[in-house]
Amino acid sequence: MNRLLIAMGVALMTWGGVACKRVGATSSSPAAERGRYLVDAIGCHDCHTPKKMGPDGPEPDTTRLLSGHPEGAMAPPQPANAPWIVAASWDLTAWSGPWGVSYTMNLTPDTNTGIGIWTEGMFVKALRTGRHMGVSRPILPPMPWPAFKNLTDDDLKAVYAYLRTIPPVHNRVPDPVLPPTGP
Repeated sequence: MNRLLIAMGVALMTWGGVACKRVGATSSSPAAERGRYLVDAIGCHDCHTPKKMGPDGPEPDTTRLLSGHPEGAMAPPQPANAPWIVAASWDLTAWSGPWGVSYTMNLTPDTNTGIGIWTEGMFVKALRTGRHMGVSRPILPPMPWPAFKNLTDDDLKAVYAYLRTIPPVHNRVPDPVLPPTGP
């Protein structure tokens, strides 16, 4: 499963069709500027920024920067009993596979639907442990937290600092759906 996650993460990070280059608010600190660089370089926009159709196909909707799966949008169908099949929404903000259905979360500083109430410690712990808010439910595939946990504390804190500078977007993302158990 880890190889699958890493392969999916690498594929997403190298897919140039939806990359966001240098978008968002101007950062006011060196840490936030480093965070912006890391968010762009490791491909966070590929899944966490909804897309819109542009003249050349899907492109990031920069008015909804890093706001996750759009509220009310359809999820991909869940493959039935097929451990190696994965489906995604057209804009890569929702995924289904043997783990169930996962929706990319709202990373904006919205206090009601994003990470606005998260502390820096909670954010770092979430990416180190693979647990939502650092302590609760598992963070599901294809989020490559097993790779991101290898970033330094300073890098994770810089990503958090940058995420605090982007405009909050009110967007309630659905909870993940776990797969059915047994017949």
